[in-house]
Order: sequence, then structure tokens, then C-alpha cells
Amino acid sequence: MKFPSEPFKIKVVEPIRRTTREERDRLLREAGYNLFKVPAESVYVDLLTDSGTSAMSDNQWAGLMLGDESYAGSRNFYHFEETVKSIFGYRYVIPTHQGRMAENLLFSTVVKPGMCVPNNIHFDTTRANVEHQGAEALDVVVKEAYDPHCDMPFKGNMDLVRLEDAINRVGRNRIPLVMITITNNSGGGQPVSMANIRATSELCRRYGIPLFFDACRFAENCFFIKEREPGYQTKSIADIARELFSYGDGCTMSAKKDGLVNIGGFLSLNNAEWVQGITNRLILVEGFPTYGGLAGRDLEAMARGLKEVLDEEYLEFRIGQVRYLGELLEQGGVPILKPVGGHAVYLNAKEFLPHIPQSQFPAQALCVALYREFGIRGVEIGTVMFGKKDPSTGRTIHPELEMVRLAIPRRVYTNMQITYVAESIIELFRTREAIHGLAMTYEAPVLRHFTARFEELPA
Repeated sequence: MKFPSEPFKIKVVEPIRRTTREERDRLLREAGYNLFKVPAESVYVDLLTDSGTSAMSDNQWAGLMLGDESYAGSRNFYHFEETVKSIFGYRYVIPTHQGRMAENLLFSTVVKPGMCVPNNIHFDTTRANVEHQGAEALDVVVKEAYDPHCDMPFKGNMDLVRLEDAINRVGRNRIPLVMITITNNSGGGQPVSMANIRATSELCRRYGIPLFFDACRFAENCFFIKEREPGYQTKSIADIARELFSYGDGCTMSAKKDGLVNIGGFLSLNNAEWVQGITNRLILVEGFPTYGGLAGRDLEAMARGLKEVLDEEYLEFRIGQVRYLGELLEQGGVPILKPVGGHAVYLNAKEFLPHIPQSQFPAQALCVALYREFGIRGVEIGTVMFGKKDPSTGRTIHPELEMVRLAIPRRVYTNMQITYVAESIIELFRTREAIHGLAMTYEAPVLRHFTARFEELPA
């Protein structure tokens, strides 16, 4: 077989409502051509995100019935805390309702105006939370990450030369921490090697700078290390994860990804002084430290999901299904970012729609066309999400990569539905000249892609 078969049986099904092209065209116009505003019940295959969209197991659903909803000291918190410590290894565990709150708590406590937080590539909420504190969110990924045709196995790696240059340029005292996103979502879901993580850790320790991980897809990153990095083929995913996190000082996590839950996250770290400040803010905005904005049942589902995600048979299918979609698209001549990452396939919108300039948002236009014609929802990872205004000229600074991310929910879609997605995109690619660019008619000052509105430009 080219990919593994599903390591699970389907126990509960959810009907999908089919829509007509006319209905989808109307919904797009009403939504201002923003797929975030299209009702989910009008989407046939929803690849907008893999965050919070996973199917929970029967074991997790059983755990929901054991929820202890005590305000303080819920037994589910202690199970959750024990699980997180056993995998990640840090002294303190602070639950949150999702990953961006973990980011907010960390950065609002330790990041001050004028500081700089280096990362391989910040994702949207991470960048926004750093910049909200008046600090610089600096991307220092290896240059190969910006070449969609490069087949480098660890394109998420930190560029250590650029990182050290940044430390010397900015000054160690203005860098409260360095972050590594595993896998590197904004760069195509690309993994980071253990060797690079180890070297980044050594560099940070030499300068006395804490190293943190954005760990929301840690198990997928560990699978790639096992598959691609010499010396790890015989190690378990759990052992690889423990080594990986031993090189850091803490992590943030949206458990809505590799926690296999629909809500939940956490912040885990070793610094007792930081924990005090973070906990004080947590109580103000999120909840008591043993529930952190969640019900006890949600903590239990997270604890069980974090264990399930370490299963290598599950990971083999998970990454194999994403890879299967990428292989079908490549066979059909569709330009994608290579190699295929862990959680999504990224369409290269610049090459898919070369007749649409970046000023007309080709990735967003591709998202619109894919939904209108086939009822498939993806998400733009390009100028809408990451474009910036040059403060001196007012012109838009376009990102190097202009992509559509097709994020595959975990344990949700069958391989037949993935085949439908591939065949639809291949058909759309054959008629790509009919796709028009867009003009933005509204943008919010922060995270504009969630609420922006557009209009279609004439041919």
C-alpha cells in the first residue's frame, strides 16, 4: 500500500449537507469572500484548520463522564498535570482554554516594549501576542524554508547564524526568550531536527536566554525525527519527545492539535518567578490555576488525548494521509510546497495563479474558487495573513510564500474524501485562468485575516 489504512473504526457519523454552486456563490458574497464567515454546515470538506476539529476517541468520550467539576483541586487536573509532566518534563503546568491564551499569559508577563522574540517562524497568534506587547517578532528560519521546491527534510530548522547575529544586534537583555515552533506551521508544517534543537539550546544557554517551544504539533515533529534523523529509528515517540523538551525551558501548547481535543491548552515551564506572575494574571483573566478556563471533563479528555497521540500506528496513518493528498496533487501537476508537512498540504498560489499579482491576493482568490466550485474550505497563508504596511511608504510588504493551507483534521475524513479533494483541486488547476483576483474592502488592525472583507475584481 502507498499509505496505511485507518487504525480505527467509525463508531459515530455526522451527516454532511451538500450545497449547490449557486448557494455557495451567494454565501461567498454575503461573507465578503472570507471563508471564516461561511457557515460550517455549508462546507462539504472542511480543511480550514486542524485546530479543535479532531475526532475524539471512545476513551476520551468516556473520560468526559468522569469530569470532576470542583472549582479548586479537581482530580482531573492532577491527572492532566501528571500526564503533561511525564511527556514534557517541566516543573509547572498551567492549563488554559487554548494555545493563544498560553501565549498571551507568557508574553504579557515576560515581554516588554522594545524587546525581541526570535522564532523559526511565528504563527499568526504568536506574532500578534508578541507585537501586542510592543516587541519585535523576528523570524530566523533557514533560508530553504522559503523555497517551495526544496526537498530538505527539516525545513523548519532555526538558522543559528542569523539567531546569534540577532542576539548580538539586539542585545541579550532585550531577548526574554527564544521560541521554536514544532512543526513550523507558517513554513508549510515542516519539522525541526533534534540536532538543530540541541544546537539552538546550546546557543541559548551560552547567552543565558530561555528556550521555549510552541508544541501544538510536537508528536508529528517527533514522528519526522524518528523517520528521517539518524539514530532515532528504534526510539519510541515518547522517548523522542522527552529528549526534545529536555533541551528547553518551557512550552506553550494548543492541545486542539496534538492533544486530540476540541478545546484546551497549557503553558508548562521551569521558572518559578515567571510562574508566579503568570498565575496572578491567569486568575484575573482565565480562571483558578487548577482549571484555567476549562471544565474538569476537558482536562480529562486532554490528558487522555496527549497519551493517544504518541501511538506510532496512529501517527503513521495521520502523516500518511496528509502525504497521500500531496502525492495525488503532485501526480496531477498541481504546484505544492515540498516536502509535504505533518498536518497539511500547502498549495503554491503564486505558481497556481501566476496571472494574479500578490497585490490581488492570489491565495485568497484560490480559497474562494475552491469553495465555490467544490465546497472545500481551505485557508490563506499569504499576503492577507502576513502582509504588512511599510511605515515609511505605506506600501504592502508581501511575504515570500503565498500559500493555501489544506489542514486535515485528525481522525475525521476518510481516504475517499481526501481523494475527492485531490481530484477537485486538479480539475480547478486545469481551469485556473478563469479565477480572478480580489480587492480588500475592510481590514482589522490586528489578525485581519479572520474578519477581512473582499470584492472580486473584473477579469
